Amino acid sequence: MTFFLRRLGWSVFVVWGVVSIAFVVSTVLPGDPARMVAGAQARPADVARIRRQLGLGDPAVVQYARFWKRLVHLGPRVVDTEADPAHATCAVVLPLGGSAVHIDFGKSFQKRQPVVDLVATRLPRTLALAAAGMVLQLLLGLGSGVFAATRRGSWLDAFLVGSSLLGISTPTFLTALLLQYVFARGLGWLPIDGFGATLGEHARCLVLPALTLGVYGAAYYTRLVRDEMVVLLQEDWVRTARAKGLSPAQVVLRHGLRNALVPIVTAVGLDFGALMGGAVVTETVFRWPGLGELSVKALLDRDGPVILACVIVTSVMIVGTHVLVDAAYARLDPRVGHSRP
Repeated sequence: MTFFLRRLGWSVFVVWGVVSIAFVVSTVLPGDPARMVAGAQARPADVARIRRQLGLGDPAVVQYARFWKRLVHLGPRVVDTEADPAHATCAVVLPLGGSAVHIDFGKSFQKRQPVVDLVATRLPRTLALAAAGMVLQLLLGLGSGVFAATRRGSWLDAFLVGSSLLGISTPTFLTALLLQYVFARGLGWLPIDGFGATLGEHARCLVLPALTLGVYGAAYYTRLVRDEMVVLLQEDWVRTARAKGLSPAQVVLRHGLRNALVPIVTAVGLDFGALMGGAVVTETVFRWPGLGELSVKALLDRDGPVILACVIVTSVMIVGTHVLVDAAYARLDPRVGHSRP
């Protein structure tokens, strides 16, 4: 519990630091958000009026304090936007008796709607893409890594290792374009991009971006699993397991793969947290309406509230997966848990 509380405290500090850096960067970037909202042909008086409405004329310190004061606060348990306009951009995250903890990212400069609504719409789509991509990465990567390790020195080992090197070296956007050319334009089996309107169309549109993430990640996991398994399968306790009469599958899966899972869990935690923040390149190429695409558009439009919301969600996801990875270590290898203070 002491270790967990210490990790939680550091996690809050990390999120605060990342968001603060993002706030400073979004403030000092060249360009005027008010001008982008008003349009290139707007009069200076209109731009100045919009700047006052958005609160951009205040000093950066005042904007920073206002952002954190608004981000997490107490409010009514049931939000009535008409009776209480002050909470029109809030979302209830934790009920506390008659009141509740609210989170408020503000209102988008460009879309003029609560950022929490934008994030709530995009986050499930990013979660679906991240989960599908991670499943494909693990299925392809673990399977090919185990096959390569158990057939070390064979042509299959050389083929899988060479393919993994090619997969890691290929940029994600190039893999995406190749998949679009083959399966969408050439064979016509899947949509080339978009999100669709029905559940079936959502699933069909998800295949190519998930496969893009799966191919790239599987290449890394193949090499990681193969290198770990090659070392572990030469240990004395593995030879003892073989001498006791265990089947090759039991030796490889129970004694080899399980002991190789600690570094794999670390990589999975890092990758999944990053994917939950939005696979920027993949979402942009396939026009998948997730957090990655939203963050790119917000950055180009200098939409400060949306940029900060995407940074917060991304940092929370990455830090949260790190904490879960630490908890998983003790389950996979009890010696790790006992060695912690």
